[in-house]
Amino acid sequence: MNWEKRDIPPELVKDLAAKYGCDQLTASILARRDIIQGDELRYFLEEDLRYLRNAFELPGMEDAVDRIIAAKEEGEKVLVFGDRDVDGITSTTLLWSFLSRLGMDVSWCLPQGDEPYGLSIKAVEEFAAAYGTLIITVDCGVSNAAEVARARELGVDVVITDHHNLRDELPDALAIVNPKLAVSPPYPFRDLAGCGVAYKLVWALRFALKSQTYGQSICLLNIRPSNDAYVIEIAKLRNLVVIDRLLETVVPGMVGITDTRLPRFLEGQQILAWDAPLQQKTLLKIFGSGVEIHMLEIAAEIGKEIPQTVGKSLLRLKELSRIARYSDKVQGELDIFINLFTSFIQKRENLFTDEDEADLQLASLGTVADIMPLRDENRIIVRQGIEALKKAPRPALQALLLKMGLAGRRISAGDLSWKLCPVINAAGRMGDPGKAVNLLLREDAGERDRLADELIALNEDRKTLGNDIWTKVEPLAEESLKDFGGTLVIAAGENIPRGVTGIMATRLVSRFKAPAVVVSLGEETAAGSCRSVKGYDLRSLLEQCADLFIDWGGHDYAAGFSIEKSNWEPLRERLKIVARTIELGEKDNEETITIDAELPHSYLAPDILIPLIDRFEPYGEGNRPLIFLARGLKISDMLLMGKPEIKHVKLTLDAGKYKWPGVYWQAADKVKKEFDTGDQVDLVFEITRNWFNHTETPQLVITDLKRSVESGRVAT
Repeated sequence: MNWEKRDIPPELVKDLAAKYGCDQLTASILARRDIIQGDELRYFLEEDLRYLRNAFELPGMEDAVDRIIAAKEEGEKVLVFGDRDVDGITSTTLLWSFLSRLGMDVSWCLPQGDEPYGLSIKAVEEFAAAYGTLIITVDCGVSNAAEVARARELGVDVVITDHHNLRDELPDALAIVNPKLAVSPPYPFRDLAGCGVAYKLVWALRFALKSQTYGQSICLLNIRPSNDAYVIEIAKLRNLVVIDRLLETVVPGMVGITDTRLPRFLEGQQILAWDAPLQQKTLLKIFGSGVEIHMLEIAAEIGKEIPQTVGKSLLRLKELSRIARYSDKVQGELDIFINLFTSFIQKRENLFTDEDEADLQLASLGTVADIMPLRDENRIIVRQGIEALKKAPRPALQALLLKMGLAGRRISAGDLSWKLCPVINAAGRMGDPGKAVNLLLREDAGERDRLADELIALNEDRKTLGNDIWTKVEPLAEESLKDFGGTLVIAAGENIPRGVTGIMATRLVSRFKAPAVVVSLGEETAAGSCRSVKGYDLRSLLEQCADLFIDWGGHDYAAGFSIEKSNWEPLRERLKIVARTIELGEKDNEETITIDAELPHSYLAPDILIPLIDRFEPYGEGNRPLIFLARGLKISDMLLMGKPEIKHVKLTLDAGKYKWPGVYWQAADKVKKEFDTGDQVDLVFEITRNWFNHTETPQLVITDLKRSVESGRVAT
């Protein structure tokens, strides 16, 4: 293996540490990962929910909220329609639970059995026949133009909340809430999960129902001197989102107020000021007597909620603002005013409550299960969801945690991904996703226990089925390599259940390092799952075959389609042509390990490294675990492991003040040849926690190791 540690300028590390208040080892890791912009850095250094992006920045959000509130007030019948995977199941549960608590007449529906992904004509017509008037989709909908058109024909409004890639033709829905919509300005983060969007919708509904400011335009006004002139700056906010700004530089006595843009900008607006009496006096100085802009003093009210602001000017508060440090633009007094007003409303209206903690548990599961990048606000969603899961798990999740041996111990994003999510996902893969929703919604403890047992059993069945089907899928894929030029693998058959096509496609990508398509051939239709390698966007493949599909959609690297069975062979022939256009990167025969930091022996202590790795949690897509390098550690003890065949090695590595337990998987054949007890070694490793007999112990998981001479380097 090649070991690669990127060189970074020492002055960059010092600047990051000083500006953002972190230690230099943390700063060096951030710099080495090219996380140096404030807007990205804050999601690694902060975890408070107030750092989440405003839900009303999502296009269509206010229209969606208004329609749902109208349905509540009119007592309308509402349907929440989701998807069969973890993201869809958690989204459905999250939104249905909230609307139900509001006392609304709300039901839910998911695709069952072999029904295709997304909203169906059948579901629309059945809901309309039952006098339903509003459908809200979660984790689906942007590819359902025909179904939404049918709903409109039947007098049913549709609000779409989704996160999948968009088609050229969008459904004619009442509102579409999707972070990928091409609007101006765009939503700053396109990679929310479906349940992330659903969580944002619920938060926006809470805001609308609780806040006196919902739907109102509010202007924040500030005047500051600039040489011989004054700068009048105003931000217009709606639902705490800045929708417009005005900046006028005026020399006193030179122009009248009617010669500026102020009257038109402020007409009919509620105006708030920091130290309103001073602002009024300044306006008189600028424009003369007879000019009066009615404004309300807000500093005192903000001081009641944020005591540290009392008696301070905006200029002084600029120096103290924690939020401002993460802006990559120069923050002025007005920007500080906006931040303070936003925090004030959040605190006054108590916008983050225990309900958020329960919702975030679901949102974290869906985000991890859908393999969304753990960057930007997804980090806070998952981190806070896991914290809530540890502190006060939802009853259904507590039942699963107990039965899976996860209760009472530290939970990571990896535990969600590899243990909890597959159990919830098993219901959909085995054709009955409603079983998972029922578990998450059940109030009766006995019913929860029964359903939890059933889900765990379904997951075991799913594993067995997957292993059986793999023996059929792998040879089919290998045989397809030559037909598709080695750039695409395909497996299709009537004996491949629809519920495992995604898992099989993922395994094929890992096995053949190429995009994979796995298709379940039914009697009349076929359903396919596509997975890709990094660097090849599946939209390129699917768009070239769109005329053959009944429906298709998904993400850049995970997508799916349904097709008439009679079109399968034409599709296969089309894919042979498409495969010629697929360009895959060169396959490196020797793996390269990217190192985040080299540690001297003095840093190899749990009290230093455990807080460090915890700071970079959650780990997953877009944020791999930290990889460290240490030199000159002595192997003081060694034990071979494995049953029935010895394959692994357990080591004790002496770092001076602390001796680390370490595991080196698949390395038993290297003992005596590449290392032995008493050797000093250089090693590349991760740090994990080993949970055994109700005791948690930090340990090294070794990626690579070689004999060396002891080194006394500083942490870099």
